[in-house]
Amino acid sequence: MSEDMEFTFALILNGASIGLMYSLIALGFVLVYKATDAINFAQGEFVMLAGLIVAMLISFESVPLAIAVVVVLAVMIGFGFGLERVVLRPLLARPVVAVIMATIGLAAVLRGLGPVIFGSETRALSLPIGDEPVVIGPASLPPIQVLGAVVAIVFFLAFSWFFKKSRMGVAMRAVADNQQVAQAMGINVERYFALAWAMAGIVSAMGGIVWGSMLGVDVHLALVGLKVFPVVILGGLDSIGGALVGGLIVGIVESLAAGYLDPYVGGGTKDFAPYVLMILVLMIRPYGIFGKRKIERV
Repeated sequence: MSEDMEFTFALILNGASIGLMYSLIALGFVLVYKATDAINFAQGEFVMLAGLIVAMLISFESVPLAIAVVVVLAVMIGFGFGLERVVLRPLLARPVVAVIMATIGLAAVLRGLGPVIFGSETRALSLPIGDEPVVIGPASLPPIQVLGAVVAIVFFLAFSWFFKKSRMGVAMRAVADNQQVAQAMGINVERYFALAWAMAGIVSAMGGIVWGSMLGVDVHLALVGLKVFPVVILGGLDSIGGALVGGLIVGIVESLAAGYLDPYVGGGTKDFAPYVLMILVLMIRPYGIFGKRKIERV
């Protein structure tokens, strides 16, 4: 293999691992949209909140990492249920834009409360995975990227099975397809709305742990939500598989842009390249690569 091919392969593999970590966060967007038809613009703040909780807990010497993970999962599940019950359920009869604006307001509140409650300093979130790079061919990957990619794959397999095989997953798909018909068939729509937000909380908890370990934990960790937005648009807001493919595409595009374009322009191309790609896809397929095309009769 030539040096150019090795360099390209290393960039692709590095981008794919980062892309899988993006797709883990994107899964939270998809779960909420599939159930409620609304976009959760506070998904990045959910990740930030989870990361802050874990970082705070492990800063106490008496709290092991395993306990911190269990606690943050419980907190984020409870947060998802509580958010749906207190804030979002009263908006069920309102237009979807009301739910969207509520999540935007929630994002601002969480960003403001984060430093007040947890402090403004950047906290380290150390995982017991070592610092030795994982060598795959010509690529050398940080252990946290490999762990994040594995976690993302496990979650995608689990949620794919859940929606296709489990009774609750099939009911959630029915709610996503048509809420009124699902309710007429005896499905408790409100319960499955709450379940979707709780599942988004679980995804956010794991995303906060892996991204917080890689970037450090502070209020800026919420920006991961904006980085992930092109992923869900590319793949399709209602497609779990689309989130996976969209994450891989965005991660690889970022890595190739950083490797081949940044040396000529002084850097920064990987930050906007995914948005350029998103705009191009929207011009061709506004509903994303795997998203369902909605046809309304008037």
